[in-house]
Amino acid sequence: MSTEHAIAIAATFVWLGMVLAISFIEAPLKFRAPGVTIPLGLGIGRLVFRALNTVECVLAGVMLLALLIDHEEGSKLAVAALAAIVLLIQMFGVRPSLTKRSDAVLAGQQVPRSNMHWVYVGLEVAKVLVLVATGAILLIEV
Repeated sequence: MSTEHAIAIAATFVWLGMVLAISFIEAPLKFRAPGVTIPLGLGIGRLVFRALNTVECVLAGVMLLALLIDHEEGSKLAVAALAAIVLLIQMFGVRPSLTKRSDAVLAGQQVPRSNMHWVYVGLEVAKVLVLVATGAILLIEV
């Protein structure tokens, strides 16, 4: 196994672990903590997800660059790139709507519920599945 291949595997599983920890453990649990109001939880969530998305972009870049340097076949690269595409959809297709809504909530406005949160969660599930598949495919070659 090349160093680049090992780096791609590591980046994939670190990314997967971060998404699982933040999106499926931290995010839902913070609203159950004593004293955490909806505005406070939203404020924390915005900071945490902005940081998570930044780290995800770095990990996606590392993973894809390592696979390119390692001259991986197109199908492996395509599966890996799919996770990055899902991330970009979340960041530029869904998060702006969520940010607009949370801005309104933080400003004290009454806003109707939005399905965009569930779209984001669905994309998180898809990203997890793609990262698991990417990691498995890369490990098979080891």
